[in-house]
Amino acid sequence: MLYWTAVFFVLALIAALLGFGIIASAVASLAKGLFFVFLILFIFSFIGSRTRRSSV
Repeated sequence: MLYWTAVFFVLALIAALLGFGIIASAVASLAKGLFFVFLILFIFSFIGSRTRRSSV
């Protein structure tokens, strides 16, 4: 999922450099959304791994 965040970020940068404001904004919001989804999944995974290790 982090891969897709990076892909949308690069697309947003390219679109911004070419002057496509609406496209850059849309792709940047997709990248931002994917980043937060990835961050939440990472936190859940981290907490889950910590609780499993402490109970063993």
